Amino acid sequence: MIESAILQLDNLTKRYSPQLPAAVNHVSFHLNPGEILGLLGPSGCGKTTLLRLIAGFEKAEEGRLWLNGQVIASPRRWTSPEQRKIGMVFQDFALFPHLTVANNVTFGLQQHKHLSTQVKQQRQFEVLQLVGLVGMENRYPHELSGGQQQRVALARALAPRPQLVLLDEPLSNLDVQVRLRLRQELRDILKAASTTAVFVTHDQEEALAIADQVAVMRQGCIEQMGTPEEIYQHPQSQFVAEFVTQANFLEAQRQNNGWQTEVGCFAASETLEIASAEYSRAVVMIRQEDLILQPDQTASTIIRDRQFLGREYRYCLKTPSGRELHARSISSTALPIGTSVSLSVVPHHLRIFPQNPVRSAQIAA
Repeated sequence: MIESAILQLDNLTKRYSPQLPAAVNHVSFHLNPGEILGLLGPSGCGKTTLLRLIAGFEKAEEGRLWLNGQVIASPRRWTSPEQRKIGMVFQDFALFPHLTVANNVTFGLQQHKHLSTQVKQQRQFEVLQLVGLVGMENRYPHELSGGQQQRVALARALAPRPQLVLLDEPLSNLDVQVRLRLRQELRDILKAASTTAVFVTHDQEEALAIADQVAVMRQGCIEQMGTPEEIYQHPQSQFVAEFVTQANFLEAQRQNNGWQTEVGCFAASETLEIASAEYSRAVVMIRQEDLILQPDQTASTIIRDRQFLGREYRYCLKTPSGRELHARSISSTALPIGTSVSLSVVPHHLRIFPQNPVRSAQIAA
């Protein structure tokens, strides 16, 4: 066990049927006090099941789970959810419609019978102040906006001072503009409360914006875990690259010191060449923001469409084979639709993955 960790998982495994692959397959990681972890992945990858295992709503067949140094789940021991001192924020908030904001928040304190009414009221005020809802104590959930309901649910989870807070897609039921605003508020609230948290999301921007650590899941396993910058800039597999980044993927063949694709030959940096020397065929990953367009009447790639996104233009490109590529540019001068363009990229921004990988080529950008 890692002494500094507030949460540690060791080979945690959950199967719903012997005939089916494990929903959570030998997952191991640890989380330090005050860190926020985002579980990111497509539907069915096991992220919600993993959250339920941590909460105690599901029992694992294999592995161990520690919370603040204490074993709370193992083949021989299992601690019930109410004894784990874990706060939970559900996707639909799960507020009691017949209770006021104040009573919803203090509901989580009811099991602490040793606390006086005065202490409970003081804690209620503290968490409502933390989430910015002081003055709304007597309102009912139906009198609140979606964002306010989400903050009530978070305040209720924080009221008992849990060792860990779990959030199951906490922003998914809100409209886009509210989500953009609340994801920063959510991080600010968790950091202000010095709370360790794990949240589930399928939105890569949300994970990168909120989390200190991101774990990308695939088929019950953690494909890669690291800081948002590490996950985005150094994906260790094509799956992670496709899911997290807005990138183009081109089949390529080694040619001298570069990689030949249907839209040109891209030079590779020295470190990239060393790491990928064993492969003659590969997939080149180019992020949209790293693809440089240059008008060229002799080029065979054309601009099929263009979108103005405020701070940048997003171009849809059509290659000779008919496939589409995308590029983003902050240039104030837009290139016209129908323009033929040559493509280039800064060599150290390229990433190479073997075409049919047994493992991924790990390349230092």
